Amino acid sequence: MIQLSEIEEALNSVFHPEYERSVIELSLVQNLEYQTEDSDEDNAGTISFRLVFHRSDPMANSIKEACERTLKRAFPNAKTKILVLVDTKNATGHKKGELGRGELDKQELENVRNIIAVASGKGGVGKSSVAVNLAIALSQMGYKVGLLDADVYGPSVPKMTGTEDEVPPITKAERNGQEKDLIVPIEKYGVKWMSIGYFAKPEQALIWRGPMACGALKQLSYEVMWGELDYLLIDLPPGTGDIHITMIQEIPLTGAIIVTTPQKIALADVEKGINMFRNKDVHTPILGIVENMSWFTPEELPDHKYYIFGRNGGEAMADKYNVPLLGQIPIVMNIMEGGDFGHPATLEDGIVKDCFHNLAQQLTA
Repeated sequence: MIQLSEIEEALNSVFHPEYERSVIELSLVQNLEYQTEDSDEDNAGTISFRLVFHRSDPMANSIKEACERTLKRAFPNAKTKILVLVDTKNATGHKKGELGRGELDKQELENVRNIIAVASGKGGVGKSSVAVNLAIALSQMGYKVGLLDADVYGPSVPKMTGTEDEVPPITKAERNGQEKDLIVPIEKYGVKWMSIGYFAKPEQALIWRGPMACGALKQLSYEVMWGELDYLLIDLPPGTGDIHITMIQEIPLTGAIIVTTPQKIALADVEKGINMFRNKDVHTPILGIVENMSWFTPEELPDHKYYIFGRNGGEAMADKYNVPLLGQIPIVMNIMEGGDFGHPATLEDGIVKDCFHNLAQQLTA
């Protein structure tokens, strides 16, 4: 017969990535029982318990699945029944008056006036290029700006900003009477940059499940010495997955901008992104749409426009959802070259700089 102590020992290996403590240490496991069947020679009974969280937790289902996998490995013949509950009054994940790690660290964002998510429904629309050049344009206009690269699986900001070889230093700071280690962001082109890419080799694949990726992102949000900022841009990965839910629920977003191309296939995914932010449980304002790759302009023919991916798709989508079209960015060779060589196009005078300054002005307005 399986002993409760054996079950607890197995579950002690399941960690909540935000708090870096096991579900047993956090007292998330409650009402643990093991019910035997008529013949329990093969430990074929049922393990049941409640996972009780002190607040709505986007990692709850992932933690439940981790518990199920762990118990299946430890007790292959046993069945599991796990009920996930949110009990803000009686949950014992924290002692009274004790703050969780994420909650404690949120004060690092207190001096950030506006936090804006830069999102896209699908990959390949140039979202990161838009985010990087927009951050620089805002800085050139005199604002204090930071950018968090939240694409943990494909971080591109270090490459685009020529900071691949940089390693963010760690500094000591006192917070709520405690000494804490805080990450100092990389500063270049007048912007504070932070990315998981600074902590991994460029060729290294981060094989992380949702909870681990979300935990890493929270650390890069809350444990960075951002200081006073007018704007913190968060370059989200494409799609509508775990990371988006975590950032939306945990970070006090001012709003979001959606990047798309004029193509119909890209616009179809834009609708999913808009509906995610407008979900009744999310309520994040859509500040506007940015249409990237709107047309191609040859460098030698600056007055010519070739609409390779269609025309005015972003404008039509903006009208449909009653949000502003913040800007249209053309395909220009120096945007690609700037991203490849770490010298964003907005640093040079020309049509690209003008477009991003116009975008920044529309956004701030």
